[in-house]
Formats: sequence, C-alpha cells, structure tokens
Amino acid sequence: MTDLNPVEALRAAFPNAIEDVQEFRGDVTVVVSAGQIVNVCRYCRDTKGLEYNVLSDVAGVDYYPQEPRFGVVYYLYSMLHNHWLRLKVYLPGDDPVVPSVTPVYPAANWREREAYDMLGIEFADHPDLRRILMPEGWDGHPLRKDYPIGYETVQFSFNFDEVNKYKPYAKE
Repeated sequence: MTDLNPVEALRAAFPNAIEDVQEFRGDVTVVVSAGQIVNVCRYCRDTKGLEYNVLSDVAGVDYYPQEPRFGVVYYLYSMLHNHWLRLKVYLPGDDPVVPSVTPVYPAANWREREAYDMLGIEFADHPDLRRILMPEGWDGHPLRKDYPIGYETVQFSFNFDEVNKYKPYAKE
C-alpha cells in the first residue's frame, strides 16, 4: 500500500487548478480554483495512494471586509491511510457560487445547504438547495459578518420599568 503525497499528486494532476498550499502544524490546506473543486474531490477519492473516501465536513467562512469575501472548506479523510486533507475554495462577495460536490460525496448535501442558509453561498447543481436551519421566508443570512445584530436589552433592577414596557406578555 503506497501513500502518495497529496500536494504533489494534485499539483501534477491539476497544475492550473491549485492556487496555493498552506501547511500549519502538520495540517495541509490546498487552495483550489472554484471551477475545479468537483474534479479535485473526485481525484482525491478515486486515486490509488490517496483514497480520501470520507468527506468529514464542509464549512463556509466569511472574511468580510476582505475580498475574496467567502471561503468554502472541505475536510477529507482517508480511512485506508489515516490521513486528513483540507481543500479550500475562495469566492467573491458579490456572486459566491461554487459547484456542488454531492455527486462525489453525497454527505455534502446537508452541509452545503447549511452554508447556503447561513452565509448565502450557492452551490451550483445541488440536488436540493434550500434553507435547512432558518424558515423559508427568512430574509438574509445570519452568519454573514455584516448581518444586522438584533438584541434585547438586559433587564436589571435599575432599568426594570423601562425594559418591562417592551416585554411581550400573554394576554389573559
């Protein structure tokens, strides 16, 4: 059983798709161009020596006010080789769209829906892209850094009467 170096294998197979490689404390992150993420995932899953057969997580990240604003991070695991690999895609803030990896990893279905619901990142060709946590009619995406914060004033003894007049008590 031969372990391939995932960075070398990906650079050889996708020389134009690999944008950057970041290593920190033994963890490897390969930054991939958005249009090639499905092909790179399929290659990582099907190539002997890599066999990243588990998609552990898909996470959306908001880097506001930086541009590109959004990132989508894919955590892959090879059960055969006991290796982790992180793939990352950067997306612009005005049109955050990336192809869905559900044809390669069906486990991505609900995780991509969560990133869509919470951050507004769209996954092209997703089989069922709709809200998963917020109600259908909800306006906006709550995990965006520019989402308006709604809060309730904390009630203490010194401001009890002021806060109490805004409380929604049940009518009897």
